[in-house]
Amino acid sequence: MELDDSTLSKFGFIERGPKDAINIDPLQTGGRLTEDARKALLEWGDGYSVCDFCGGVLDLIKKPPIQEFIHDALPAFLDADAVRITHGARESKFMVMHSMAQEGDYVVLDGLAHYSSFVAAQRARLNIKTVPHSGSPEYKTDVEGYATAIEEVISETGKAPALAQVTYPDGSYGNLADVKRIADICHSYDVPLMLNGAYSVGRMPIHANKMGVDFVVGSGHKSMASSGPIGVLGVKEEYADIVFRKSPTHKVKEVELLGCTARGATVMTMIASFPDVVRRTRNWDNEVADARWFSSKLEDMRIMQMGEKPHNHDLMFFEAPVFYDISQTAKKGRYFLYRELKERNIHGIKSGLTKYFKLSTFQVGRDNLSYVADSFQEIIDKYQKAE
Repeated sequence: MELDDSTLSKFGFIERGPKDAINIDPLQTGGRLTEDARKALLEWGDGYSVCDFCGGVLDLIKKPPIQEFIHDALPAFLDADAVRITHGARESKFMVMHSMAQEGDYVVLDGLAHYSSFVAAQRARLNIKTVPHSGSPEYKTDVEGYATAIEEVISETGKAPALAQVTYPDGSYGNLADVKRIADICHSYDVPLMLNGAYSVGRMPIHANKMGVDFVVGSGHKSMASSGPIGVLGVKEEYADIVFRKSPTHKVKEVELLGCTARGATVMTMIASFPDVVRRTRNWDNEVADARWFSSKLEDMRIMQMGEKPHNHDLMFFEAPVFYDISQTAKKGRYFLYRELKERNIHGIKSGLTKYFKLSTFQVGRDNLSYVADSFQEIIDKYQKAE
């Protein structure tokens, strides 16, 4: 590629799209920046920025108050003994797997775990045993299946898995497994449990110690109103020296973090949004009520919600044969739904999806959700009348 002016003109500022669109994309509803975070993004967006104030350890920077945030505020928020920020949930998972297990060890994952959980284990050169789920339509993780999976690993290898993980909620159907029961099962075999809360930490109350988990993983850009990529990792005290071990050559640097992780705009937007994030978790019951109300409205249109019912999370997966049938004859086929929603200023269902799609109602609000539901009905009516 020749970097002449013609080529360079393709880059520079790129507008994302309408700023006032109703956004129901599960990847974005919990990650939208607060006004304070938008200000922080501009203020701290140059390079690493906060490194100007660093004496060698990122999480010990006192001004801005990164040390207080990481070592006091986040542990209180997560109910975890020790916390660090990372480059995202997948990096947090890899750090735990890499430090807690040896090459060739087994980890137990729920069958609905995000692909990055599998990739993290593979990167750490670990073997994987999965826990099944119930299948359609509920897709509930088999809680007692953790005991079965652990027993199978012991039978095959002669020792217990190094780690187990539960995804809470799973990123496809939004189901919330019985974490306390899973923790009890795992601990009965002396297997530590990691909770992947990429879609829960920052949306709903999470109390790691109370839930019985040894590690808790969160995503700032998915659920903590932060500019990505950034995540959080909470660790139980007995494992902190393992996961956060120091380099033998660079004494203050923590090996699994490669010395430092998220710095600059990412951590400063997380800090700026934190007061609002804490407050919104106290409104979780209303978010669940909105999700259930919206699900009921869509099911009246024969758009069926998969997963647990009544639902307990804003992330939901729908099967919509009515839209699939329309796509068979509509202009531009399966892209008609995306186009129709875009015309109504609704963003979040991926282009080309009609029969199956997932969405999030988090912080969309009842009025906007009513508009989205009415829009679905308008689209159905429009095409059915045209037949």
